[in-house]
Amino acid sequence: MSVRCVAFLAPVLAFVFAAATPLAAVAQAAPIFVLNSLDASVSVIDPGSWTETKRIPTGKEPHHMYLTPDEKSLVIANALADTLTFIDPKTAEIQRVVRDILDPYQLRFSPDMKWFVTAANRLNHIDIYRWDGKDIALVKRVATGKTPSHLWIDSKSTTIYSTMQDSDELVAVDLATQTIKWRTPTGAMPADIYGTADDKTLLVGLTGGEGVEVYDVSGKTPVRTKVIATGKGSHAFRAAGDKRNVFVSNRVANTISKIDLQTLESVASYPAPGGPDCMDVSADGKLLFVTSRWARKLTVIDLESKKVARQINVGRSPHGVWTLDHAAR
Repeated sequence: MSVRCVAFLAPVLAFVFAAATPLAAVAQAAPIFVLNSLDASVSVIDPGSWTETKRIPTGKEPHHMYLTPDEKSLVIANALADTLTFIDPKTAEIQRVVRDILDPYQLRFSPDMKWFVTAANRLNHIDIYRWDGKDIALVKRVATGKTPSHLWIDSKSTTIYSTMQDSDELVAVDLATQTIKWRTPTGAMPADIYGTADDKTLLVGLTGGEGVEVYDVSGKTPVRTKVIATGKGSHAFRAAGDKRNVFVSNRVANTISKIDLQTLESVASYPAPGGPDCMDVSADGKLLFVTSRWARKLTVIDLESKKVARQINVGRSPHGVWTLDHAAR
């Protein structure tokens, strides 16, 4: 080949290589996982083609999931099967199944990575497990009010907060002693909880109401300070990734509200058809992924235009949604 040909091809090859790079990046993007609670499965969504590539069988009624502290496993809690399914968050392959975990509805690891906690929605207790980096060992089963729903653990790993869906309460459990510190009444059907970075404030979504309750938990006893109007059926939270805002799904209103954590006011609203439930946010903060619980779809919302960008068919009663490529929590 002549020198002239080499000189001509060099910039062409450089262009082709550069153009191929983003395509490769898309192809290697981490999948989006959607839990199909009534199908006992996980839908795996390719964010490049926006198609369901496969379904992973789980135990009965998978509702929520959480990443292990080493980020090597996504843990699926199968409430009616009494099992945990560990999945590779990059390859979507099953790693192992842990059995004899009694009614794991909601789950969470403590920030100090020493504890693993589950809420038994059906059996009215919270289980506290010690985590050694690989396996869990039950330390204490704490009897609670009726129907523990969602969990939050403060940044210092000292307190577990849990809502009681059917007794309309918020409960605090001391991690050191594994005993209940206090309980306080809430509005109707409290669901998810979100705590501010300074551990002073908790937000509680009211699925039986039309807004989010705000609690000051900086003292010995909690104080409800206000209710943020969002929409009917306020349910699940997800941080926006900007360290200032958090999203809440309004399941009955079919909307998503954005709450400013500094002003504690609702500052934006987005359409979310089909009974919006759990959410995740893309790493660039541009897209919101939300499960449409009654429509059997994953809905993708463009946050800039405030419009539904697309919907992907999944299984029955889609609940949790999660991806490794997410915005900061």
